[in-house]
Amino acid sequence: MPEKNRFSLLLSLGAAVLIVSGGIAFYWLLWQRSRFPGDTLLTAQLIPQDALVVASISTDAAQWQQLQQYGTPETKVALDKNFKQLQEELIKANDYNYPEDIEPWLGETVMVAYLPDVAPEVKAGKIVLPQKQKTFLPDLIVVPIEDPSQAQQLLAKAKSQKAKSGQERTYKGIKIIEFSNSDSQNYSATMLENFLVVTNHPQIMERVINTYKGKPSVAATPDYQEKFNQIKVSKPFAQIYWNMPALSKAAATNSQREFSPQNLLAGRQRQGIVTKVSLESEGMRWRSISWLQPESTQKYRLENRNSSLSKFLPANTLSVLSGGNLAQLWQDYTAGADTNPLLPRQLTNLNAGLKATLGLDLEQDLLPWTKGEFSLALIPALQETIATEDNQLSPPLGAGVVLMVKTSDRSVAEATFEKLDQVIANRYEFSVEPTELDGQPVVNWTSPLGGITVTHGWLENDLAFLTLGAPIVETIIPQPQGILTQAPLFQRTVPTNPKPNNGQFFLDVERTINSGKLNLPKLTPPQQMWVKAIGAIGLTVAISDERTTKFELFVKLKKNHQTDATPKPQPSESLSP
Repeated sequence: MPEKNRFSLLLSLGAAVLIVSGGIAFYWLLWQRSRFPGDTLLTAQLIPQDALVVASISTDAAQWQQLQQYGTPETKVALDKNFKQLQEELIKANDYNYPEDIEPWLGETVMVAYLPDVAPEVKAGKIVLPQKQKTFLPDLIVVPIEDPSQAQQLLAKAKSQKAKSGQERTYKGIKIIEFSNSDSQNYSATMLENFLVVTNHPQIMERVINTYKGKPSVAATPDYQEKFNQIKVSKPFAQIYWNMPALSKAAATNSQREFSPQNLLAGRQRQGIVTKVSLESEGMRWRSISWLQPESTQKYRLENRNSSLSKFLPANTLSVLSGGNLAQLWQDYTAGADTNPLLPRQLTNLNAGLKATLGLDLEQDLLPWTKGEFSLALIPALQETIATEDNQLSPPLGAGVVLMVKTSDRSVAEATFEKLDQVIANRYEFSVEPTELDGQPVVNWTSPLGGITVTHGWLENDLAFLTLGAPIVETIIPQPQGILTQAPLFQRTVPTNPKPNNGQFFLDVERTINSGKLNLPKLTPPQQMWVKAIGAIGLTVAISDERTTKFELFVKLKKNHQTDATPKPQPSESLSP
């Protein structure tokens, strides 16, 4: 697979490492899990250090049965289609018998990895491009085994069965068996002590052997094992490592943006992210740690404070993003946007846009008074305030956005709002009307075209707010009786750890995206299918120290009540490694 396509998949579908990239390939094996443990650290010692993503996946049949309970009938059909395709490619393409060939040595985990693209070869003076992959299978699979002699017999059987298309060669004293399946996809396999190694390219196999003989491995990455040990999960379904320098390099290679060597070097401050995934009755929980490289010049500011702004958000809030310091968040983003290919750069033009449209300077007019905690929320409009019959110039807005910021200098904030009022009234001919709501002074902007309204004011002496979109100010003034943090969905979705935290995120996917009531951009049919399997998403983040961030993500998934339809392999079925 070209690196650009693989990299795009890794960023946009991180969960595919579990389900598509790694897990599906072993799906038919995992129902018959054996009794032998696998050592994740030992396995990682065979993975080249520049691997993009590495995942160790449990073979516990009970956990895979639980995974099958998530989703909708539509997502189940889509996954079953992938299972069938991979069964044809990896299982029926080879003539193995599961009880005889695989069950005796399959361990409790398998490790899969994606690596950077294989370099073109030069043969007879010509450049030979690497074989284009036809699936999203991983580049490398490592399986811990109990009895090396049994696995050696398996490799010997592969050689005899594939005599016409397979061959044996030796690299640095290690015998390698290479063979092709019915689709002419090449594979390489070998035994390295108590591990069976399968790759999709001869060069990758050679790199694994080089790593086995002393080249740097993923396990040698600074703090790799220490960070994994800090995440306390008794029986994780998966353990994932994201190699941030390697991912940044891959992103820069495939980006349309130009990066100088100095910028690329400056952008590779983060060492990696480690994650342990656990399966729960209502969804999947991802506990993660991100850390900086030892020589990094970047330092995190230790500012953890649980938000006090949630008391102003009603229980039916659709989405909220909160944090401890809005100005610092922006400064951290802009510092990394020019040097980190993984960050979108579009928002760096915000200052120019503010100057052109509102005459405001972000650095001078906004950041100085936004150094306190903040909250950005999406709230549904009250039914009676949505578009009325005398306003049909624009489609009705079903929700509005509210930004709340604790200001460190109220006088500067008030001067900024006054400047905004003048620009909006004079340049855009909005109606700007000071008024009162429940005894509190507010300012309303009303568009001459209708549809969009803006209100700003103060909820507390140092807490400024601004609403935009549908009229939602009456949902926060007076202070709501039922608040978001008391809502059952929020409590079940947003993790309580780590605490104290530096920020949280909540999204009610069902009412925000799946309902189709908010005039949001339309998703493609495949996107709609996968999103409909999600009920809600919650995230909590905290700064542990100047080099380390901890975060916990929970994805609340719908339950699929047709799990029994998925066929399980019988002992008589032929299975492929």
